[in-house]
This record gives sequence, structure tokens and C-alpha cells, in this order.
Amino acid sequence: MGHIDLDQLLAEMVSTEDLLIVQDLDGVCIPLVKDPLTRVLDPAYVWAAKRLEGSFSVLTNGEHGGYRGVNCVVERALGDPQLPAKQGLYLPGLAAGGVQLQNCYGEISHPGISDAEIAFLAALPSRMQTLLEQRLPALLPQITSDEIQTLAKMSVLDTELSPTILLNGLFSLSPDDVGIHQSLQIMLQELMNELINSAISAGLPNSFFLHIAPNMGCDGQRERLKPAAPGDVGTTDIQFMLKGAVKEAGLLVLINKHIAQHKGTAPLGKDFDVRSAPKTHQGLLDLCRKHIPVDQMPLLMGVGDTVTSNPSPDGTGWLRGGSDRGFLTLLQDLGATYNRTNRVVLVDSSGGEVYRPSLADERLQGISDPEDPLHFDVLVPSGPSTYVAWFRSLAERRSAR
Repeated sequence: MGHIDLDQLLAEMVSTEDLLIVQDLDGVCIPLVKDPLTRVLDPAYVWAAKRLEGSFSVLTNGEHGGYRGVNCVVERALGDPQLPAKQGLYLPGLAAGGVQLQNCYGEISHPGISDAEIAFLAALPSRMQTLLEQRLPALLPQITSDEIQTLAKMSVLDTELSPTILLNGLFSLSPDDVGIHQSLQIMLQELMNELINSAISAGLPNSFFLHIAPNMGCDGQRERLKPAAPGDVGTTDIQFMLKGAVKEAGLLVLINKHIAQHKGTAPLGKDFDVRSAPKTHQGLLDLCRKHIPVDQMPLLMGVGDTVTSNPSPDGTGWLRGGSDRGFLTLLQDLGATYNRTNRVVLVDSSGGEVYRPSLADERLQGISDPEDPLHFDVLVPSGPSTYVAWFRSLAERRSAR
């Protein structure tokens, strides 16, 4: 399947009456940085998103609220912490993989989550920091105990629904030492598995999973770690997430809400959420076919930056992953099912502070492969700034219709 350019995409999206854009955030409209607290968002993007209200939703593994959430990034961009709530300028949609729902006024809900799960997650950041402080000295013997404490604290993202450990800061201590990077990755996976086991012991055996980013696909039960290699740092973080909080299920929640808003009824039910959604790609497709009529399905445009594909170690196939792969593939397949020209857009996030494979490689090595079922309609090799400029043009053109 051939690519189209941004001008053609713009013409298509401007002329579409019933449109739903489903877009990731970090790496798409926000350049990737080692410290998420320093993220920067163009204020013009925020205003453009407001103009696209009713046709635009975010779908991110990050979170809306809290001092690390994207709402703070929006407030900083606008230079006024009160303005977004007054004028409805927060970015609407799903965060934490699909379990944190927000409207444009910053009103947040957590459909399908229990108090026991919230309480367990609340205690995790401090436990993560303690476990890091215990494990890092053996891997980084040259670092002092005070420095270990600082590094451990910096590496833990204490988000409400998806506490995460980042390795970027630790990698930067030995930027070219692949062996150390691999050891840190193995340590992180063992640490997070210990926390999963503690959830099982606490009576929450089916509540959580580990999202590995980037990953090498799933072995049927767990996401595979992507080991560091020369020229490719591999896995940079692992998120402790609620089961069901996967973007492909979130896509259906957003479609359901879009149809309810525009047609008056929710075809999947007014209380449909990611935790009640089918667990397989085919199950999600079948649910749509059964309950969503053709004349209610909007044209979909999906935008992401994290898609991976790497040869399997035995050379017999490909290990495909990436946090945006699932929802982009489902969006593509819904287009085929409903005879819609849905569009899949991939933004190059390699220009930020966090390593990602680049779209400058026309073979898309590390991103796609010759047998990949996911096809990209539009590539944005120049990164978030170009995408944001295009997004602004779309908002202007659609509001001028």
C-alpha cells in the first residue's frame, strides 16, 4: 500500500463530515524528553484541539491528572493554570491506556476500577524507589549512595494509575555500554515481576500487567523485553498498568462515545469501558460488527509514534510491538470492515532526547517489516513540529467550512 502526503491527508480530513481523530501524545505533538516534567507543548496545538472538538480524542499511556500529567503541560503552555478549565482547553480522551477518561474541562473519571486497585497503585512509587535503591549498587558500583537515591527517585514516575520506572537517566551514565544497559533492563523486569507477584499475594491476581516500552511484541501472556544492542538502546521503561488498559480497547470506548455524542445512543452501551471489552483483536472487531451499524461508524484517523518490528532470534519471523501498534492496526482493520478510508499516521519521534528508530531509514528498520500487516498511510519524518503545524491547518480549514 502506497503512502500519501500531508496535503492529501489534509484535503481528505477537511472534506470528511463524520471524523474521529484518535491521537497519541508524547512523541506525536510533544517531543520526547528524558525528564517528562520538562515536556513542552505548543499552545497553538491546544487551541487547534479545541477547534476540533467533537472530532478529536487523545489515547495515551500517560495520564491526564497529577503534577506529571499532560494537564500540567497544557496549563504551562497557555501560561494560566485556570484558563483550561474555564474555556474547556484540556485534551479530551483516554489516558493510562484507557482507564482514565477526561472531558475538555478536565473532569476525570476512572470507569471500571476498584478502590482496592487504586490503593495498591498508590503505594507502588515508594516501593519502586526502595527496590531500585537496593538493586542499583550492584550494577553501578561507582555511584555513591546519595547519588543512587537521587537516581532512583528520578527514575520513578509516580503517576496515579500507571506508576512507571524509566531507565533513560541510568542509561546516560554509560551511554555506550550495551552490557550495562542489558543488565539494567533485566534488573527492571525482575523488580516489576516482584511487584506483580505482590499484587497476587494481596488478592489482586487479575488486576495488573506490565507494559514494556518499546517491546518486541507479546508471547501470548506477557510483553517481551527489547534488549539493548549497538545503536539501539531497546526497552527504556516499564509501566505497571491495570489489565484491560490497552489502547485497542480504548479505541472502541472512544468510538462508542463519539457515536453517542453525534447520534444520540451508545451502540456498545453507555457504560462500556476497556475492562469489559473483549481481550483479542478479533473479539474487538466482532463486537463492532455486531453492534455498530455502517452508517454510524465515523471515518477514523489514528496517529502514533511507537511501533516496532524486529527479526525473531531464530530467524523464522518477526517480533512486532510498540504501544501504538495495537490501536493503529485495529483502526486500519475497522476501515476494511466498514469500507472506510481510515488513515494511519506515523510521526518520527527520534528527534527528541529518547532514542527511537528513525523514519529517515526508508526501510523502516526496527519499525516495520516486509510482511507487516500494519500499513502506514502517512509518514511524518520531520517529527512533532511538522505534525502540529498540519494539525493547526486542519483545525482552521474544518472550522472555516
